[in-house]
Amino acid sequence: MQPDARRRLHPLAGALAAGALLLAGCGAGETRSSGRNVLVLGFDGLDYDLTRKLMDEGRLPNFTRLAEAGGFHKLGTSAPPQSPVAWSDFITGTDAGGHGIFDFVHRDPKTMAPYLSTSRVVADEDAGEPFTFGECQVPTAGGEMELLRHGTPFWETLEQHGVETTILRMPANFPPSGTATRELSGMGTPDVLGTYGTFSFYTSELFFDDSGISGGEVIEAWPENGVVTSELVGPDNPFTRKKQKARAPFEVRIDPDEPVAKLVVGDEERILQVGEWSDWVPVSLELGKCGKLMMTPALPAMARFYLKSLEPEFQLYVSPLNLDPTDPVMPISTPPEYAAELAEESGRYFTQGMPEDTKALEGKILDRAQFLEQARLSRVEMLEQYRHVLADWKGGLLFYYMGTADQISHVLWDSLDPEHPRYDPEVSPLYADAIPEAYVALDGMVGYTLEHLPPDTTLVVMSDHGFTSWRRAFNLNTWLWQNGYLSVRDPEAALAAKFFGDVVWEKTKAYGLGINGLYVNVAGREKNGSVAESERLGLMRDIRDKLLATIDPKTGQPAVTRVYLREETFSDGGWRDIGPDIIVGYAKGTRASSASSLGELSAEVFADNIDDWPGDHLMDHETVPGILLTNRPLAKPAPALRDLGGAILAEFGVDSGAAAK
Repeated sequence: MQPDARRRLHPLAGALAAGALLLAGCGAGETRSSGRNVLVLGFDGLDYDLTRKLMDEGRLPNFTRLAEAGGFHKLGTSAPPQSPVAWSDFITGTDAGGHGIFDFVHRDPKTMAPYLSTSRVVADEDAGEPFTFGECQVPTAGGEMELLRHGTPFWETLEQHGVETTILRMPANFPPSGTATRELSGMGTPDVLGTYGTFSFYTSELFFDDSGISGGEVIEAWPENGVVTSELVGPDNPFTRKKQKARAPFEVRIDPDEPVAKLVVGDEERILQVGEWSDWVPVSLELGKCGKLMMTPALPAMARFYLKSLEPEFQLYVSPLNLDPTDPVMPISTPPEYAAELAEESGRYFTQGMPEDTKALEGKILDRAQFLEQARLSRVEMLEQYRHVLADWKGGLLFYYMGTADQISHVLWDSLDPEHPRYDPEVSPLYADAIPEAYVALDGMVGYTLEHLPPDTTLVVMSDHGFTSWRRAFNLNTWLWQNGYLSVRDPEAALAAKFFGDVVWEKTKAYGLGINGLYVNVAGREKNGSVAESERLGLMRDIRDKLLATIDPKTGQPAVTRVYLREETFSDGGWRDIGPDIIVGYAKGTRASSASSLGELSAEVFADNIDDWPGDHLMDHETVPGILLTNRPLAKPAPALRDLGGAILAEFGVDSGAAAK
């Protein structure tokens, strides 16, 4: 029987915006090693064609060693080829109809509100009202953190057959499943605020233009007598009836003669030169006072600081406030103490799902060189952790994930594509080796692994999808509007509205939400549905045919090469109805615009992509396969992600049909 996917939260932390303290672990029972070992390195976003090219150039000698020993193959990805979907395919051996993850974002049809697809906080149904006195309150209960991915992880089957498993940083596995011997959550793990990553930028510049910033907050901060005094801002304080943030004061004491400053956060002090990153600095977010009462305890967190400038303006970047692995207030590991044990071995490490701050780069807070240094630091940190884990590994299954190459590829792919609209002949060539170097670093990790691999171990190197240039943006909602499937009250107002703000739902037949998703506005299902259920499938086929016939006027090529109807594509595994009615497989080089994915309209359907996000993979899944390398031929072929978990089971002599139901 599959364990409950919920993890109990502490009443204090559960009342915070996202905080949660795991009270009891859900680790696996007694296990043993079967004598066989499998080590899987999951490298997010490695493209088959680019990997092949770099191997041919001799830059990936350890990848080549694997290819010669066990083979190098394309690994079919998920439909759609989004990371949480792809990794869930790998984990469960089924498609989105079986695991229920179709996108980064889903929607509640009864309210039309979007929500993160992989996890959520569930309120305690037995909780009473907070005990209040004056302006203060005491929460009476917390809640639960629920993993929304369904299906049986392949490692759970191994545990049932006596094989010890260690699953580190697996995406779409927050909170941890609790079914492995050891787990550390990865992509999908929030920061202390409960977001996927909210940075802070402190500046003395008056009237700083923050209009292009999302995923961060700009805070004014001025030196007075050579000292900048400010605060780190955490989640809401659960002990006050009025909204009040938990905070941590800090100072930056500026040297009058040198470009250097002392950072003071509580009892922590760091000396930073301009252009230098700090290590992880522990932070105590104080809950302050309510009336005459001092609220305790403080909320533990940690952050990295980057001193960008002291003059003419003071500029300090602070990473999202990560959960402190030495005392995490959310469930991030199995058993609960394992996160702290890892920190004791190799030092504090990032816990937020994706540490490379692409939002800060897109918002011009970090430039490309500063972003790459942040990415390098996170990669070094993961490699150090991996070395300790590998040294301690006693056999069975070990999985370790690295996502740095994916994030670098998203924001620097124009450096490999002179035909990209974002390509700058003065800037882009300076970073032409950034993505290849990320691959080379992973090749070095493979080389280290081969040197320290235990006997009788199958090594698997895989990626969840490939990568390509994103040159043209397609606004699906504008296309639906122009083709009569979506109705608005006033065209001018509709172009300025956010999240379907001017849509006339009673006259709308379909809408796009998420990057590849298209929903029919079904009566009785959607909040203001207009299409009878009996007409839904016919409408879907009509939309499919028109999308496939749509030509990009600039390129003369189809904008869409695959359209996946839900009933014709996904298994009926119990969760098919969660997803979109249609998944749009955009032509290679074309992707849904960011505006469309958030329910916004634009004047034109097509536009050049000139954003600081020139690379992507959210297209026709057949055009962006991942990679599969092994040090020996696998006992069972794995042409696609959904097959790979079963192939790993076969290496242990376990039938993939033996999974728990």
